[in-house]
Amino acid sequence: MAGGEGTRLRPLTSNAPKPLLPLVNRPMMEHIVGLLARHGIDDIVVTVAFMANAIRDYFGDGSEFGVKMTYATEESPLGTAGSVRNAMEHLTERFVVISGDVLTDIDLGAIVDFHERNDALATIGLAHVDNPLEFGIVITREDGSIERFLEKPTWGQVFSDTINTGIFVLEPEIFDYIEPDRPVDFSGEVFPQLLKDRKPLFGAIAEGYWEDVGTLEAYVRAHKDILDGKVTVEIPGFEIRPGVWVGESADVHPEAAIAGPAVIGDNCRVEPGATIGEYTVLGSNVRVRDDAFLERTVINDNAYLGEGLRLRGTVVGRSCDLRAGVRTEEGVVIGDECFLGEEAQLGPGVKVYPFKTIEAGAVVNESIVWESRGARSLFGGTGVAGLANVDITPEFAARVAMAFGGTIKKGSTVITSRDSSRSARMLKRALMAGLNGVGVNVEDLEVASVPVTRFIMRRPTARGGITVRLVKDDPQSVVIRFFDENGLDITEEAQRKIERLYARQDFRRVFPGEIGDIGFAPRALEHYSTALEATVDVEAIRAATFKVVIDYAYGSASFAMPNVLGKLGLEVLAVNPFVSTAGVLRDDIDEHARRVGDLVRTSGSQLGGVIDPDGEQLRLIDDEGHVLSHTEALLAILTLLPGNLFGDRVALPVNTTSRAESLLEPHGIAVTWTKLSNPALMDAATEPGIGFAGNQSGNFILPGFMPGFDAAATFVKVLDLLAKHKVKLSDVVADLPRSHVVHEQVVTPWDQKGAVMRTLMEQSKDRRVVLVDGVKVLHDDGWALALPDPEEPVTHIWAEGTSNDAARRLAQEYARRIRQMVR
Repeated sequence: MAGGEGTRLRPLTSNAPKPLLPLVNRPMMEHIVGLLARHGIDDIVVTVAFMANAIRDYFGDGSEFGVKMTYATEESPLGTAGSVRNAMEHLTERFVVISGDVLTDIDLGAIVDFHERNDALATIGLAHVDNPLEFGIVITREDGSIERFLEKPTWGQVFSDTINTGIFVLEPEIFDYIEPDRPVDFSGEVFPQLLKDRKPLFGAIAEGYWEDVGTLEAYVRAHKDILDGKVTVEIPGFEIRPGVWVGESADVHPEAAIAGPAVIGDNCRVEPGATIGEYTVLGSNVRVRDDAFLERTVINDNAYLGEGLRLRGTVVGRSCDLRAGVRTEEGVVIGDECFLGEEAQLGPGVKVYPFKTIEAGAVVNESIVWESRGARSLFGGTGVAGLANVDITPEFAARVAMAFGGTIKKGSTVITSRDSSRSARMLKRALMAGLNGVGVNVEDLEVASVPVTRFIMRRPTARGGITVRLVKDDPQSVVIRFFDENGLDITEEAQRKIERLYARQDFRRVFPGEIGDIGFAPRALEHYSTALEATVDVEAIRAATFKVVIDYAYGSASFAMPNVLGKLGLEVLAVNPFVSTAGVLRDDIDEHARRVGDLVRTSGSQLGGVIDPDGEQLRLIDDEGHVLSHTEALLAILTLLPGNLFGDRVALPVNTTSRAESLLEPHGIAVTWTKLSNPALMDAATEPGIGFAGNQSGNFILPGFMPGFDAAATFVKVLDLLAKHKVKLSDVVADLPRSHVVHEQVVTPWDQKGAVMRTLMEQSKDRRVVLVDGVKVLHDDGWALALPDPEEPVTHIWAEGTSNDAARRLAQEYARRIRQMVR
C-alpha cells in the first residue's frame, strides 16, 4: 500500500511521496520490500496514487531489489480495501497486505503460518503500543479469533493496547465483501461485516518491531530506534566501529569528531572540527564544514552545512543550503531546497516548507509555509555568486546563460573568460553551452584577466561578456560576472530582465542550424598591450629608468603585462609571474604586498605593485617599501593628477574621505559623487569630462583607456605620473593629508530598513544631507553616511572626523540611533 500522501509528515512529504521518505538513507518502502523478500514474498503489487510516477521510477519492475513488482493506480481515493480491490486482477491466490510507509521487522512468516493453521479468511497482524489513539484497537479470544475492534478511538473508548498494524493475510474471497468503484475501508466496513457474518477473522500478535512513522516525531524516533538496534534493517555503509556507519567514498577528516551512533552517507565530506553527535544521519553528498555541530539530526541528500552551525533535534530535507552560524532548536523541520542565511535562528518546532529562503540573521519562531523571509535575488553586488557545485552548478550556469543570451539578439557574439580554477573551467563550459543553445556565438579568451575581458568586449562584434572567477577570500565560492557591449558591468535593469527570464524559465529555443558557434578571440593580448602603451608617455618613462617589483599573485595579468613593461624600458623583478590556482588559494594579497615591500627595499626599486588574481585591484608599494593603504593610494594618485587629467572631473564613491575633494579643489577639478556599487562608479566613468575614477578598495579607472577597473593600467599610469612630476612616491605619501574614516554596521531587519532611513532623514532635517546613496549627513567637522546593505539585513555606517576617535564617536552615535529604531 503506497498511495498515501503523508500529510502529517509535511514539509518532508510536500513534494515527495511518504514511501520514498528515507530512513537511514533508504526509502521506507525499500525496507519493506527487503522484509518481504527475506520472507520469500517476491511477487509484489504496489497500489499507488500520490506522486505515483516517483515510486515507479525508483523501484521499476523490482528486479534490482530481487522481486517482481507491478503497479495498480488509484485515479481517485478508494480507501484501504477499495485500493486493494483495484488490484484484484493480480491477486488470485492468498496474499499479504502491508503498508509501504511503516518501519517494521515483524515475522511475516509467523502471521502467514497462523493464518493457515486457523483456515482463516482474513488474519490481522496485531501489536502492542503505548498510545493506541491513532490506530484500530482489537480484542481477541484465546484462540486468536477477533471479538471486537474499534478504529481510532478516544481515551474513553480505549479498552486495549493491542492495535491493528495494517498487515493482513487475506484469501481472494475477501473481494466478495468489497464493493467496486467506491471508497471502502477494511476496518470500518469489511472486517465488521466479516464479524457479523461469523466468517473466520483472526488476529495474530506479531513478534518484532512496528512503527507507523506517521508524524515528524515518529520519523525522528524511528531513526533513533534503528541506530539503537531495536529494529532489524539493513544500514548502508561500513560499520567502522560499533554504532558508526560510513558510506562509500565518504571523507571524514581526522580532526572531526563522530560520537555515534551515527550514519554518514556515500560521498559525504566532514571537515576539521565538525562534530557528528549521537543519533545523527547524513544522507549522500552532504558537506559539513569546519566546527559544525549536529546532534539527533537527520540530513537528507545533497545538503550543505556551513561553518560553525548548530543543529539539534532537526530534520533537513534534500539539497538544502544552511550557511555559517545557523542555529536550530528541537523539532525544527526544513523542507527540500531551502536556503538559510548566515546566523539565521529557528526556534523550537518551526517548520520551513520547501524552496523557502530565510535571510541572514533572521530569528524565526513561527513556521514558514507560503512566504519566504527575505527572498534572494539572483544577482548580488558583483554578479551571480555562490558555492561552487552547491549553489552554482553546471545546470544552473547553463540556465543563467540562456537567460542572459535571451536578452541579446540571436546570432550575436559573447566574450567569455575565466580564472585558472577548476570550478571556473567547469562552469564556463556550461555557460558556453547555454549561450549556444539560445543561438548566441561565443568567442572564448580561456584564462584571462577581467580587464582584458572588458577590453576585448569593445570589439564591434561583441554584444556581451561573461567571466567566471573564484570569490575573493572564499575559495569555495565562485562569481559569474556579466558585461554589456561596452565592457561594463550590466545595469540593474539588465539584471532584473535576466532574473525574470530565469524565473519563468522562458528561454529562447533555436533550430539546430541556428545553434551558436564557439571560437577564440585572435590576438587579444597583443591588442590590449598596444592600446595600454598608447595611453602613457613612453619616452618619459624610459628616461626615468625605473626599477620596479611587480607581483602578479598567480593571476592572468601575467600574460599581458610583460609585453607592456618591456616596451617601457623598465628593469622588472617579476614575482609569481604564472597562473596557479593553488597559489591563489594559499596566499592573501596583504602577504604578497609585505613580501614586495621587502623586495623593493633590498633591490633599491622605485615602485612596487601587487595585482590581484582578477587583475582589478592594485596594491602600491613606495620606494621605501611602505605598503600604501587603499586610501593612501587613492589620495597619492589624486595628488599627481592635476595637469595630467583628460577632463575636469573625478568620480568617487560617496563614502570617500573629504580629503580627496580638498586635494583637487585648488586645481579646479570637481568631484562627481557616485553610489558605492562598482557598476555605478563605472557608469560615472563614461560621462564626458570624467578623467579618473577610483574607490578606497584599490580599484581605479582610467576612462581614456577603458571605463573599468584595471590594476595593470593603473600601475603603468602611476609610472607615467611619477616620471612627469619627477618625484618619488614616498615623498608624495609623506605630504598626504591625514584622513580618518571609520566603518560600523548595525543588524537591521529587511522590513525595517525603509523606516530607519526615513527616521534618519527626519532627525537630520536641520543639517545638510547628501542623498546620492543612502543618507549622508554633513557635520561641521565631518560627516556620517548610513546605507542599507542590498544583500544582508544590516545597515552600514561610515563616518569621518578630525581624528579616529572623533570619527568613531560619530559612527557609534548613528549606530546607537539605528539600534533604538529597530528595537
